[in-house]
Amino acid sequence: MKATTFRSVGALLTVALSAVVLPASAAGAAEPRTAGTGAVDRATSQSFEQLAEAVLTERTAALLDNRPAGRIAPAKKLKNKKARLSAKVTRTENSGLSTLRSRKSRLAGLGEAYTGADTRVTVDRTRVKGGQATVQVTETTTLTYKKVRGDEPATTGFQAHHELKFAAKPDGTWELTGIRPTDDGLPQINQPTVAPAAPSVGATALPKATRAAITRPARPQTKPAGKYNYKAMAAYAEKYWKNYNPAYRKFNDAGGDCTNFISQALKAGGWKHDSGVYSDYTNWWYDASYQSTSWVGANEWSWFTLHHKRATNLSNVYYMGVGDIMQMDFDRDGSKDHTMIVSYRSSSGVPYLTYHSVNTYRKSVASIIASNPNAYYYAYRT
Repeated sequence: MKATTFRSVGALLTVALSAVVLPASAAGAAEPRTAGTGAVDRATSQSFEQLAEAVLTERTAALLDNRPAGRIAPAKKLKNKKARLSAKVTRTENSGLSTLRSRKSRLAGLGEAYTGADTRVTVDRTRVKGGQATVQVTETTTLTYKKVRGDEPATTGFQAHHELKFAAKPDGTWELTGIRPTDDGLPQINQPTVAPAAPSVGATALPKATRAAITRPARPQTKPAGKYNYKAMAAYAEKYWKNYNPAYRKFNDAGGDCTNFISQALKAGGWKHDSGVYSDYTNWWYDASYQSTSWVGANEWSWFTLHHKRATNLSNVYYMGVGDIMQMDFDRDGSKDHTMIVSYRSSSGVPYLTYHSVNTYRKSVASIIASNPNAYYYAYRT
C-alpha cells in the first residue's frame, strides 16, 4: 500500500490518523492470506493494514526533529467503519509515544536527530477464529538522519514484524485490542520502552568479555590497519541486511539470525574456518548441512573469539571502527542477547551498525544506547 511519508523537519503526518484508517480501494491490492474458521472481506483486511500503518507511523513520527508532540486519536473519534483502536490500546500507545519523545531528547543530547521518515506496512497473514482476528504484518521504515555534524549517512532503515489482535464487535466492526513485536533481537528505534527485567549477574568459567563504556569519549579512537578486509565485511553486511544471501541458512525462527549474519560478514572479510566438534566453542565453521554453535550463538561466538584472540574487547563502544562487532545483554543476566557489525563510521567518530533480527541498516550506536540505556554493551576489535 502507499506509504505515509514525512518530508521535512517538523512535518505533520501526511494524513491524519482519523483519515488514514479509512478503507482503501481494492484496485491493485494483493489479497493477504486468511485462515481459521472465518474470513474478512478485502476492505476490512485493508483497514487492518491501514490502522497498523497509522499506529506505527505515529510512533516513528514521535522521533522526528521539531515535530510537535502528537497523540493517537481516541477510538471514538476515528471515522473508520471497519476497524478502530480500543480505549486500552489508545492509552497504551499514548503512553508509548511519551517514551519515544523522551528517547528523541536523549538522542538530541547524543548529537543525533531525524528529519524525515517513511513507514510502510503490509499484511502477511490474517487468522480469524471465534470472533478474534490475529493479523501478522511487516513494517518497513526508513529514517533520514539530520546533518548535525555533517558526516552522518543519509538514512537508516529496518524491517520489523508485529502481531495485531482484533475483536469483532456486535455492529460488524473490529477493534484493535493489542499489538506486539514478534522479532527476536534488538528492539527498533520506534518501539516504545517497556520496563526492563530486574538485573542479575551470572558467573562463568568460560572466556569472559569485558563490558564497554557507552559515554562518548572526548577523543575518538582510530582503528589501526589489521589483517582482515574490513571494507568487504561492511559491504557484505550492507548488501544482505534485508535481502538474505541464499547461500546460507536462516535462523530467525531458531533464536535469531544476528550472529549467523555477522559470522557471514566476518568470513567475507577474511576470517577462516576453525574445524572441529560443532558443540565445542573453540571451533567456528559452517558447511552445507550444519554449523558450529559459535557460528550462530552470541555467547559461543564471544567465547570463540576471545579464546583464539580473533578479536579483543574495546573499553568504549565509540572506539569501534568498520568491521568491529558489538554485542548486548538486554537484561544484564550475564548472557549476551544480540550481535551487530559496524558497517559505517562517521568522520567525527560515531559507529553505525547493521544487523539481522530485526533487519537493520546503519543504525547509530547513539540511537541504540538511547533506546536501551539499561543494557550491558560489549565491543570487539576484529
